[in-house]
Amino acid sequence: MPVIPSPADGTSLRYDVSGSGPALVLLHGSVLSRAIWRGLGYLAPLTAEHTVIRVDLRGHGRSGTPHETSAYTQEVFVADLLAVLDAEGVGRASLMGYSLGARVALSATLAHPGRVHRLVSLGGSAAAQHGAVDSVFFPGVIEAVRRGGMEAFSSGQGLGPGVEERRARATRTAFLAADPLAIAALLEATEATGAVPEEQLAGCTVPALWMAGTEDHPRFEESRRAASAMPDAEFVPLPGRDHGGTLFPPEPVLAAVLPFLR
Repeated sequence: MPVIPSPADGTSLRYDVSGSGPALVLLHGSVLSRAIWRGLGYLAPLTAEHTVIRVDLRGHGRSGTPHETSAYTQEVFVADLLAVLDAEGVGRASLMGYSLGARVALSATLAHPGRVHRLVSLGGSAAAQHGAVDSVFFPGVIEAVRRGGMEAFSSGQGLGPGVEERRARATRTAFLAADPLAIAALLEATEATGAVPEEQLAGCTVPALWMAGTEDHPRFEESRRAASAMPDAEFVPLPGRDHGGTLFPPEPVLAAVLPFLR
């Protein structure tokens, strides 16, 4: 697995590359890792048509875990992403992100449109994120993580020690492996993330596909609004899904994503 230093602060960035064809970067959500794309069934269909680069965002997986809130701004995440593309000699790639990863993909697209072929946002938003982490996770999540670590985070998500369902236990195990100080810093930085000006969305000509669950509020409304502001974007709803269920099962998502990427 390649590892490179971030140009922003030297934080180690780990990623892997598989498949062949046009480059596609996959960016996971908060408190997850690049492993979700294989675990949820995305990797095989995507690598059949693309060179897939799965990144562990800073603070996650096997990448470095700085504890400063300033280490998790959108600008820093974008610098990391461009460093990975440069390390692989990729001039232009499609970006597909979920939740936090969707916002990073959007930020990179707006700041460096010449580096992005197509954008796929899954459960994403261009809105200000103040209050978003309590909405996505649970009220008081940042203080819970600071006081009780990842056990408190897992329990607050309904994934306490007694969970038995296989996927729930796997998710709990992934959560408990995270660095709580890094996650608290990440969530604080997310809270401070401002809205993308509508004129900036309107000026972006990169083709974009926005998808969100019909039960994922306010992400459903925010995704639809962002898609309507972009000149070459479409919005596809995912019936019955909330935020945590955005990616699974993968078949309805891939049914829209694969033709769009082609």
